[in-house]
This record gives sequence, structure tokens and C-alpha cells, in this order.
Amino acid sequence: MELNFSDFSGNQIYHLMTQTIIPRPIAWVLTDSGEQSYNLAPFSYFTAVSSAPPLMMFSAGKKPTGEIKDTVKNVINTKQCVIHIASEQDADLVTATAATLEHGESEVTANDIELVEFTGFDLPRIKNCHIAYGCELYEVQQMGEAPQSLVFVKVNTLYVNDEVIELDAKQRLKIHADKVAPLARLGGGEYSGITAPFAMARPK
Repeated sequence: MELNFSDFSGNQIYHLMTQTIIPRPIAWVLTDSGEQSYNLAPFSYFTAVSSAPPLMMFSAGKKPTGEIKDTVKNVINTKQCVIHIASEQDADLVTATAATLEHGESEVTANDIELVEFTGFDLPRIKNCHIAYGCELYEVQQMGEAPQSLVFVKVNTLYVNDEVIELDAKQRLKIHADKVAPLARLGGGEYSGITAPFAMARPK
């Protein structure tokens, strides 16, 4: 089957892209809404952009009302966020935090998610996540006919749970993906974990 995107609406194209760009990593983004209230939301249009500087990007649409999403609003206001890599065990919580709440209402509080101090960073992190990035805002771009906010952030600090780390033969940190058990996004309401990792030598 060959499909010409000019034949489809924006919603139909979104459906096709999210069904076929799989699996997608999930940025589980914590931001400060003010008055000790934290917003937490998942975004699966998410990727690394560069390592010098260390940039990541996630893309956020609008609320059903057409308003800018709280995550984007908070990042613009505070210039900071914490991006977590969720594990398979967090699938229910990740889905629950995708709900649209009024600005200032906390997904963290609503779902009894425990936060802990993120050493070296102003915002806390989710206690049960193996990986968390303390990030500062780099740039926000508006793109598309139904504008998406492309949020570029610079990583200042990284937390990795010692339980998923070991040193390899070259004394570099080795992160065990199978122990992290990252949650991936598929199409519709589907999610996935990972299969057993395997290694292959890159050609010289």
C-alpha cells in the first residue's frame, strides 16, 4: 500500500505517523506551575538533538481549548524542566498524567507520585524513575498549520539510578537498558517495552 499524504487531513496524517514511527521514546516532563504545584505530562514526539551542546527536543500540541499546554507555558516562564525516562511499570501513571487538567492542578498530587530532591538542580525528580535530566530552556519554535510548540532544552545534569549502571571494559558507564525497561509509545492507545538488547559491531 502506498499513501499520498496530500490525500489526508492533519488528524489522519497524525494517526498514520504515530502508527508507523514506532517505537517512540517518551519524555515524561515535570515543570513548576508555581505555588509548590508541579505539572507532569508525557510527550512522545521526543528525541535527542545534539551532544555539543547537549540538546533534546519535545513537541507539544495545544489543549483541546486551543490554549498552550501547561508544560510549555511553565517551561517558558521558569526556563527549567526535568525530563524522565519512564519504565514499563509506570505505564498506568504515564497514561494518567496525560489527562487535561486546569492550569495549577497537579498531576503529581492527583496520582500520588513521589518526588525527591534532584541534587544539583532546582526542581525535584520522580523517585521511581531510573533516568532523569535536569534541563534549561534553550529555544521554543512554533511550527505547522496547527501549531506545535517545539521545545528545545539543554541538559545541565543527569541522574541515573546506580542499580542500572556498571563500568564496561573501557571504564565507561554502561547503562543496562533491560534494567531500565523503558516504556515506548506506539499508535493509538498502545505502548511497548523492549526485547532483549543485542550488540553488533559498527563497520569502521
